[in-house]
Amino acid sequence: MLSTTPDVYPVPTVPSALSDAIEHLKHQNRPIALTVQGQTAAILQDPAEYQRLLNLAALNDPREGIRQGLEQLQRGEGRPASEFFSEMREKYGISG
Repeated sequence: MLSTTPDVYPVPTVPSALSDAIEHLKHQNRPIALTVQGQTAAILQDPAEYQRLLNLAALNDPREGIRQGLEQLQRGEGRPASEFFSEMREKYGISG
């Protein structure tokens, strides 16, 4: 069961209230539930909080960590393992 917040916006009102909802999100730092006929249909969340939750998921679920790592590689954010291991050897005085 999804624990919704008191910050609820029925989907039909979202187009006219979207800028207000985003402003509210910035200041309250709580997710907003978007509802359809009284049922939560989606959650609008601050990007930093969403990333924090992804990071927590990656710590607890190896599949999430792998998924995020693959996305980073696709964006060109990775580096060769040999480079990383060389850096660690140098930093910590490890031979080999």
